[in-house]
Amino acid sequence: MIINEIEVKTVLTKSNLPVSDYSVNPYVGCTHGCKYCYASFMKRFTGHTEPWGEFLDIKRWPEIKNPERLRGKELFFGSVTDPYLPEEETYRRTRTLLEQLQGSGIKLSIATKSDLVLRDLDLIKTFPGARISWSVNTLDEDFKNDMDKAVSIERRLAAMKAFHDAGARTTCFISPIFPGITDVKAIIDRAKDQCNLIWLENLNLRGTFKPLIMDYIREKKPELVPLYEEIYTKGKKDYWENLNVELKSYAESCGLPYVRDDDSIKRPFDAPPLVVNYFYHELVKKSAKNNWT
Repeated sequence: MIINEIEVKTVLTKSNLPVSDYSVNPYVGCTHGCKYCYASFMKRFTGHTEPWGEFLDIKRWPEIKNPERLRGKELFFGSVTDPYLPEEETYRRTRTLLEQLQGSGIKLSIATKSDLVLRDLDLIKTFPGARISWSVNTLDEDFKNDMDKAVSIERRLAAMKAFHDAGARTTCFISPIFPGITDVKAIIDRAKDQCNLIWLENLNLRGTFKPLIMDYIREKKPELVPLYEEIYTKGKKDYWENLNVELKSYAESCGLPYVRDDDSIKRPFDAPPLVVNYFYHELVKKSAKNNWT
């Protein structure tokens, strides 16, 4: 693992994501080394020649002046790295930034695959309405271990429950959904009593990791090769359209509301979670929102 410390002018980046005003990434690179990681595209902007997952730059930035100027803005921690990588335990860059922003009035959103975030539970709770999401795309630890080096699914779910029990809003991010592998219904059933939101996102194969995943399917799941070729070679979306219908029906049978591309619906903390389908959300225009039902 190649680790460097770098100086940056700011750790806040204006965001084009629909869920935030600023993206916050205290690190460059990600030591989880997820084989399907879309953020691996960042490598071409860093000058690193090491494989994705084998380098990490620790960001150092000037202390944020007048953080109150960010009041009401949503800051999303973890758009292209995990803010709670194992290295965070030593370098504490995420915690440092949270301490700098405490009392600023920002809207805080954190995405992670770690339970190290439990260290900062009390601090995070000082941000009103903070949202914390964990990526869970399988309940099969062997498949998880084939795909990433992050903590176990059980540890992620335990951290989610601890935050939810503490009154913090939690999200189960079922992403990416691997066709024929991810049991979405089982994950929903496992998480629905300890989260406020359930996000669904399809596996979108592109870039350098597409052949890596396809080779994995050929080696470990050869019976799924025809399905993956239909989706990722021929570009057919039938699988996702059918899964959308199936999951909408399942969610409703569980008493869970189900929508497309919109998690802005306000619900009481103790209400059953809202299920939000983000399949191909990058292709859905605002004018067509919720038309796919």
